[in-house]
Amino acid sequence: MSSATDMPASAGPTPSGTPAPAVPTHRAPAAPSGAVPVRPRLDWRLRFGALSLIWGFSFLLIKVGTDGYAPFQVTFGRLAFGTAVLVAALVLKRERLPRGARTWAHLTVAAFLLNALPFSLFAYSELTIPSTLAGICNATSPLWGMALSLVALSEDRPTRVRVAGLGLGFLGVLTVLGAWQGFSGLDAKGTAMALLASLSYPVGWIYVRRTLAGTGNSNLSLTGAQLGLATVQLALVTPLFTSLPTHFPVLPLLSVAALGVLGTGVAVLIQYGLVVEVGPTTAQMVTYFIPVIATAAGVAILGESLRWSTPVGAVIVLLGAALTQVKPRG
Repeated sequence: MSSATDMPASAGPTPSGTPAPAVPTHRAPAAPSGAVPVRPRLDWRLRFGALSLIWGFSFLLIKVGTDGYAPFQVTFGRLAFGTAVLVAALVLKRERLPRGARTWAHLTVAAFLLNALPFSLFAYSELTIPSTLAGICNATSPLWGMALSLVALSEDRPTRVRVAGLGLGFLGVLTVLGAWQGFSGLDAKGTAMALLASLSYPVGWIYVRRTLAGTGNSNLSLTGAQLGLATVQLALVTPLFTSLPTHFPVLPLLSVAALGVLGTGVAVLIQYGLVVEVGPTTAQMVTYFIPVIATAAGVAILGESLRWSTPVGAVIVLLGAALTQVKPRG
């Protein structure tokens, strides 16, 4: 559940995470000669594992959250808690929010495409489909991104390997959905919502790449503003479709809080550190662990059933997604 910070528009973790503006990396300045570089307290591999777990469990948290609250309420709570974390980070780092009406206008669109829309769609989808299927649908984001970037981004040229990966990935999607059985036992509406949510991410990444790259603002500043705008969007929409809860179930409320604080706030901060330390290519590898963890959590904790086609198709999807990220030589 991923953030697309500093990643190519054709890449993308998923999702259920917090995709942030894909703008050029703002790396820390080089340390003066003779100075001892400051190393993070935790090894990057531990932080990578933590990020994989946080985003992998996000689909379980969405499912538990929707057991007690309406999907829009889950999304609003998630965004509100996540925004609070980033606001705190902005205050601690003494960073300012972006300036300029045009930047805020573009961020408003980005907030809808990368946060408000996909988060809401995933929440609605999990009313009728298992969290395991939602997690696997999220893994199709790199496939959608590859297909869109070939059309929208002239620098992303197709290669045989990447086109083969695209075809293989969508074959995996058909395997997950059981196409040869006529998609029997599958909720078409819920699945379509999850796939549309996954498509929304790369659409947003391409939009951001075209409009917000090179603005001079830090990733933290842009993402804090973006999440704040998405929270406002949900604050306006939620009352139109739901009424105030008459009671507040504790477990679903804790799930929404964890989804926001960890999956939408802390996870973004972890990923920023990974991108700066090991680069966007390594950081985006978290994408391939998310559906595995989401599936394991759904089966082990929620007792969701699993057909053989689900894990087999998921492996094919991930293999295809990996091939689409292979860069041409030269």
